[in-house]
Amino acid sequence: QELRPKSLDIKQEELGDMVEKEMASTSEAIEDAVRRIEEMMSQARNESSGVKLEVNERILNSCTDLMKAIRLLVMTSTNLQKEIVESGRGAATTQEFYAKNSRWTEGLISASKAVGWGATQLVESADRVVLHTGKYEELIVCSHEIAASTAQLVAASKVKAEKSSRNLGRLQECSRNVNEMAANVVASTKSGQEQIEEKDTMDFSGMSLIKLKKEEMETQVKVLELEKRLEGERVRLGELRKQHYALAGAYDAAEDGETKPAPAPRRGILKKPPLAQKP
Repeated sequence: QELRPKSLDIKQEELGDMVEKEMASTSEAIEDAVRRIEEMMSQARNESSGVKLEVNERILNSCTDLMKAIRLLVMTSTNLQKEIVESGRGAATTQEFYAKNSRWTEGLISASKAVGWGATQLVESADRVVLHTGKYEELIVCSHEIAASTAQLVAASKVKAEKSSRNLGRLQECSRNVNEMAANVVASTKSGQEQIEEKDTMDFSGMSLIKLKKEEMETQVKVLELEKRLEGERVRLGELRKQHYALAGAYDAAEDGETKPAPAPRRGILKKPPLAQKP
């Protein structure tokens, strides 16, 4: 204990309060997200009709179901954390238990933040989609992020929980429900996107033969450009993930008191893929 850095002890003393505050903040973010979705639903009914109204309602309903599942997940996770602390602290205080298990506590805080952030981002993306200023792909990515952060929260809670804990079983069931609701958001988003795009872009009536040929050639050019761009973005994503894992490993090593490893040698700069030229 004498060899432990004093600054680290001060930080650990605040961990217990941080856990409670972060879980409360996450719950508030989800409640606010539910209210915002209800407001968007009302606005969509007043300002849209036909296919667009049908698509917006289906997407927003799936987002509402996902928010309800996340809210239940957070409540169950909070109950499980209380159970873990009560069964594991012994004669120690709650603050001392969190300080003693600082790595676990920090993982719990990080997972809770990720869940709250994902819920907020999902609502903002849904708002932009309903207003036709956003991209459907944003909703899909947010749904995947929520599923990933949910798995992180369950994993963090499972480390300290008893295998026979009822709250742990409930939390795992809530996690499966969140994943199912997130998949529903993805499905409703994709089907809605297809309906809107088919309605808006597939009406070629009234075009002359020359106009159709010109549109066909321009579309071929766009396909080639997007394929090149997709290839470049995949390479970039791979490099970003490598750097993420490297930094995460360095952070864990520093937390364990080990020497931070030297960064990997920098590879050659990726060249921008050439754009396809128009014929």
